[in-house]
Amino acid sequence: MADSTMPAAPAILDIEASGFGAHSYPIEIGYVLGDGRARCTLVRPAPHWTHWDAEAERLHGIVRPTLLRHGRAVAEVADLLNADLAGQTVYCDGWAHDYPWLALLFEEAERPLRFRLESVATLLDEARLGRLDALRDAAVAELGLARHRASNDARVLQLAISRA
Repeated sequence: MADSTMPAAPAILDIEASGFGAHSYPIEIGYVLGDGRARCTLVRPAPHWTHWDAEAERLHGIVRPTLLRHGRAVAEVADLLNADLAGQTVYCDGWAHDYPWLALLFEEAERPLRFRLESVATLLDEARLGRLDALRDAAVAELGLARHRASNDARVLQLAISRA
C-alpha cells in the first residue's frame, strides 16, 4: 500500500533568466510541488542587475519593464521559496544554470537557502533520461502550453518524469 503522505511526483523548479552568461540573473521562478500545486513569480531585478540578453528575451517573452512594474522584490521571492519549499529536495533540468541563479537570488536577499536543488538526472537512469525530451514534447502537446515560462516548464518536466 502506498504511503498517503508521500507526494505523487517530485517537486520541480524552473528559472527564466536575463541571459545565459556570467552576469545573468533570475527573472522568473516557477515550481510545481509533488501534490500538483504550482507557483510562478516574476523577480524585480536588484538595482545592479543590469545585464539583458535579447536572445533570452525572445525565448521567454518577458521584457525588463514588466519585471520592474510587476516583479517581486528579491527578498520577497526568497522568503516565498523558503516558505513553500523548506526541507524539500526540488529538482530541475538545468542545474548548472539554475543553481547559480538561485544562489545569486538568495545571496542578494541575504537569506539562507532552506531547500535543496538537484538535477533530474539523479532521479532517472540513462534509458529513462534518454526518453525525457520526447516525453517533455508529448507533455507540452497534452497540456496545450504555448508559452515558454517557468511554471509551465516545471509542470511539463514533472509530467514527463512521471512517465519516464
